[in-house]
Amino acid sequence: MSFRYIGSKARVVNTILEHIGKPDGGKFVDAFCGTGAVAEAASNAGWPVLVNDHLASSAIMSLARIISTKQASFLGLGGYKNAVADLNCVEPIPGFIWREYSPASSGYGTVERKYFTEENAGKIDGVRCQIASWRNGGLIDEWESYLLIADLMIAANRVANTAGTYGCFLSKWQKIAFASLSLSPRELREDAASAMISNCDVLDVRCNPDDTVYLDPPYTKRQYAAYYHILETIALGDEPIIEGVCGIRPWRHIASDYCYKVRASKALANLVSTLPARRIFLSYSTEAHVSLEALDETLQQLGNVVRHDLETIGRYRPNRAASEKASAVGEVLFYLEKSAKKGMVAA
Repeated sequence: MSFRYIGSKARVVNTILEHIGKPDGGKFVDAFCGTGAVAEAASNAGWPVLVNDHLASSAIMSLARIISTKQASFLGLGGYKNAVADLNCVEPIPGFIWREYSPASSGYGTVERKYFTEENAGKIDGVRCQIASWRNGGLIDEWESYLLIADLMIAANRVANTAGTYGCFLSKWQKIAFASLSLSPRELREDAASAMISNCDVLDVRCNPDDTVYLDPPYTKRQYAAYYHILETIALGDEPIIEGVCGIRPWRHIASDYCYKVRASKALANLVSTLPARRIFLSYSTEAHVSLEALDETLQQLGNVVRHDLETIGRYRPNRAASEKASAVGEVLFYLEKSAKKGMVAA
């Protein structure tokens, strides 16, 4: 899967899994799962995996990477590939995405939004409507629905007229935006360890002392709920009241404390101390809101800590100015094994 995502661990995931190791009896909890790169690697290594994210779009996209054919057989539609082929034949409809995020928006308000061409926006609406119809009619189950929604989000991302996120659209059309939206079936494993999903605040994630929890919280001021708002709308299939030139859906009710410099340190300390899991791995950056030294000191109060400096990777570059800076950040992985005396919380 190719998907530009702020803070993605795709380039360091193998190193992360080397430190996490093999399954040890509990489940692997990817509590800020993002696009699921680490969750997929853990599943490939044999871990039962729970993916969680406050954004439904991220949780669904991550789950799709660890689903097996046994969990998504599509018996009601003659198989997964047939289901995708049927969706690609769906006709565009003038739905919410078409009305708000294509040039058609100028006929319903004062802004002409160029996230998608009218054809592709209408196709997104048509496909999303068909998935909902199949689900409501019992032809697909919840997990099969999640898989198809994830495939639609990937297809939409390929033709989006953006610089990589959905915080804004480009004023001029990119060539890729004129390609026709088309879903592609992914290769599903025939079998896999248990896959689970939750869509909640990280403090509400269910885990127990035997589990291994991986934390990859936001590092900077960018609020993911605002930067990926259209994907969230596709995932939920709703029609929110939107605002501004960019048509952003309401997001402040799930704004992350980890994105605020004055709140991040306390939020991280509270999260790690509250989690019942004994083994916690925490990814962080050399240029994040909380200094690595301060974070290390906080973790030391809870148990035994090992710091792994992974590698330096290129900073996310949403535009030409950012690319010209050619800056990079260092990725760090903290391993905390909680001790009962220093804050082990009972399940």
